[in-house]
Amino acid sequence: MNGVNGKLIAANVVVFGLQQLYGPQLVPFELWPLSLHSHAAQGPQFEPWQLVSYAFMHGGVAHLGLNMFALWMFGRDCESALGARRYAMLYLAAVLSAAGMQLAFSTIAHSRYPTVGASGGIFGVLLTFAVLYPNRRIMLLFPPIPMPAWLFVTLYGFIELANGVLGTDAGVAHFAHLGGMLGAALLLNHWRRAAR
Repeated sequence: MNGVNGKLIAANVVVFGLQQLYGPQLVPFELWPLSLHSHAAQGPQFEPWQLVSYAFMHGGVAHLGLNMFALWMFGRDCESALGARRYAMLYLAAVLSAAGMQLAFSTIAHSRYPTVGASGGIFGVLLTFAVLYPNRRIMLLFPPIPMPAWLFVTLYGFIELANGVLGTDAGVAHFAHLGGMLGAALLLNHWRRAAR
């Protein structure tokens, strides 16, 4: 696969294959919550590398498939507009900010469950797509309603916020998704200001 986007998709697929082969041995690469008593707590602990490694791991074929489809669908145009270097920086910023937001939430909620998936990075790409192509039409699958990208991403962001606050869709890292959007927004704003 060509470009940064293609390499990200390939890396996610390869890591998922490794998960199937080595399973429990890769658990330390998931994003584990911070623990105030890390030495006393049982099980895997937070490690710095998890801030990136979690974003290449997935909880199942459907999880991987949906994320990679979204990355393929929206990432190509974002990379074409930003260039490979900036696109890679933006994706990393979204992944890191998603991890930070999820760690903050899991600390407040006293969670001991790990986070995996490229969704934080992908939500950053979604926001970027809406900024770059605000009037591009997106067709929803359920229900099949066309809408401009800016509206789609705005509604999706509000839905994620509501789900996170209300605690719906248990097992979904809603605050990581929002963190990915925030990281992308901050970096895009920084670039915009620097270009003035």
